[in-house]
Amino acid sequence: MDPSPLILDGGLATELEASGFQLQGDPLWSARLLHTNPQAIKDVHYRFLQSGSDVITTATYQATIEGFVKYLGLRPEEAQQMMMSGVQLAKETVREFMSHSPESDRREPLVAGSVGPYGAFLHDGSEYTGAYEDKMTLEELKDWHRPQIQCLVKAGADLVAMETIPGLKEAEALVEVLKEFPEMKAWLSFSCKDIHNISSGRSFSEAVQVACRSTQLVAVGVNCCPATLVKPLLESANSHKKADLSWVVYPNSGERWDPKTGWITEKQTSFAKLSLDWKEQGALWIGGCCRVGPADITALKQQLHV
Repeated sequence: MDPSPLILDGGLATELEASGFQLQGDPLWSARLLHTNPQAIKDVHYRFLQSGSDVITTATYQATIEGFVKYLGLRPEEAQQMMMSGVQLAKETVREFMSHSPESDRREPLVAGSVGPYGAFLHDGSEYTGAYEDKMTLEELKDWHRPQIQCLVKAGADLVAMETIPGLKEAEALVEVLKEFPEMKAWLSFSCKDIHNISSGRSFSEAVQVACRSTQLVAVGVNCCPATLVKPLLESANSHKKADLSWVVYPNSGERWDPKTGWITEKQTSFAKLSLDWKEQGALWIGGCCRVGPADITALKQQLHV
């Protein structure tokens, strides 16, 4: 029998904005709330757990030691504690949820420590192009990511979610840093521009080959792209993926972000319906990204019958 997919959560920032928080234009994005309103983050985690998520992703996508020092005025050691608090909040929420869960067969949800691309810190949209890679060495990218990963590991994350990665060099850097924490598992997911290529313009099949060099990854895949791109992307790289590596898939709702006008709705097939194809293709980690809320996760769970 095929193993059941693990259901991820959806867009943390989307839910926070729905609760009235203004995140757009903030260089720390939802990570600011680790400092100003940690309870709001726990509330969103809890709603996703109620919707059936098996994996909760921490509010650390745009969190960095340097960013906390620069934008919150924290000392480096305080910034490290702030980074670690993202994992601690998620773990506390899982414990609270499980203590109130009526389902005796509910599997213990995992906490994935989110690591975003360097471009997220730059706050200039370059996480969707990877343009900064050309100006940085592999070692510089490793040095940048190391402190964040170190904090997430130290805080007890069950695995690390290296996500929305636009380019191959940054992916290589992340896989290299991960080796410094040999007990830690992770997934690596890329942002993609079309049915064959990641955001930097390199092919998704090349990206999968980078992931296959690691013995610590549980999955490789795509996130933060339209749901309709997922199936052809997985097909384009399937022959390059190791058999023991799963796909991780968590696209956005199909809406497009325009910096001048905001979210533009484009009619698309619900990602819950498309998820049956992804499961058939071997995706064992399935969820949503931007503009995907708890109701969408419930629909996804029902669609996959898990």
